[in-house]
Amino acid sequence: MDTQKRTAAAPAGAGCPFRLDLLATDLHDENESLRALGPAPTVELPGGVLARSVTDLGLARRLMRDPRVSKDPRKHWPVYASGELPEQWPFRIWVDIRNALASEGEEHARLRQLIAPAFTPRRVRQLQPDIEILVEKLLNELAGLPAGPADLRRHLAWVFPLQVVNLVLSVPSDMEDRFRDLVGANMSTHFTAAEATANGKAYVDLLRELVEVKRQVPGDDITTQLVQQRDTDVITEQELIYSLMLLIGAGHETTMNALDHAIVNLLTHPEQLALVRGGHAPWDAVIDETLRRDAPVANILLRFAVEHIDDPQTGTAIKQGEAIIINVAAAGRDPQANPDPAAFDITRVPAGRHIAFGHGVHYCLGAELARLELRIALDRLFRRFPAMKLAVPRSALRPQPSFISNGHLEIPVFLGREIEAMT
Repeated sequence: MDTQKRTAAAPAGAGCPFRLDLLATDLHDENESLRALGPAPTVELPGGVLARSVTDLGLARRLMRDPRVSKDPRKHWPVYASGELPEQWPFRIWVDIRNALASEGEEHARLRQLIAPAFTPRRVRQLQPDIEILVEKLLNELAGLPAGPADLRRHLAWVFPLQVVNLVLSVPSDMEDRFRDLVGANMSTHFTAAEATANGKAYVDLLRELVEVKRQVPGDDITTQLVQQRDTDVITEQELIYSLMLLIGAGHETTMNALDHAIVNLLTHPEQLALVRGGHAPWDAVIDETLRRDAPVANILLRFAVEHIDDPQTGTAIKQGEAIIINVAAAGRDPQANPDPAAFDITRVPAGRHIAFGHGVHYCLGAELARLELRIALDRLFRRFPAMKLAVPRSALRPQPSFISNGHLEIPVFLGREIEAMT
């Protein structure tokens, strides 16, 4: 058993805690090791902080809608409430945040309602023409790249989702790259504690800069609306900043990784791509199977047991005050819910079960917008470059160094433009 000193108030549970690979060098292999230890084994995060990693899909769903589970560390995580959590804990930003993602009850309802108008079905439909224009522009830029492998991560998946977020938030164009860099930095888990703290501060500072821009030059966008709510004391300055962080981070990183994995899955499973091209399966089937097999957010930090919880279906006991990680990537590959879970099969009946958009009251407000983005981007990409193929074996694709964000560092492809030109 590891003898490193652990945070005293974090209960260890049974057995030796499993120390997570924060670089996620083999995410799914690690998750199978966790699954072998049970539905919710104890894992160790940096600083000796312990948590339960929930790998069972059914248990994850039950906990995500259980009123005995909270996302508020101030009230329900003894390590945090007592001040034991180090100020430079690498994941501190994930528990310091004050927005709809990290609140419960009336507070959650109030904060969620403030951002909900940006994601109504009518508003999402209105965005479709602009999203189509964005995709066509990016594909034209791809087609204009020099001959040789093109990185779809850099030139499409990394760029496109934040441009869509900016349609909703009206982020000034000169801030786009900085937001992309800082969202990625705060999702990565390979930084030192000091670097992670600095990244979090830089992210907050940039959000404050955005708020001041909107105060000076208001517009018809959700950012301006939130700023105006702050200026009439409907929300606090902290809630404003972290609500914007939620909108930008969730809107960019998750859609980027979903697009990334969908492209790779289709290029490495040509028989599945043929089903879509032949009209035998819809793009939504590709999207859901990708979300199940390769969850764009691998682990969701953190929830907390308000009281002792016994789960009779799995025999799992979680002590009051224990931290809980919803292991979305492992849950999507739960063999009890999804037979042959490592296979990419868009014809699954029933469709692949997953919690990539969350579950219960915290279900993602932007889910339909994300689906729209993915449908448009995938359809247009594979129509534009029908002969596209990976430039390296799938095994050579490098994962992001993060156990939170699940994607690749690059996706080198041959676009097959010479075939396109001949046809």
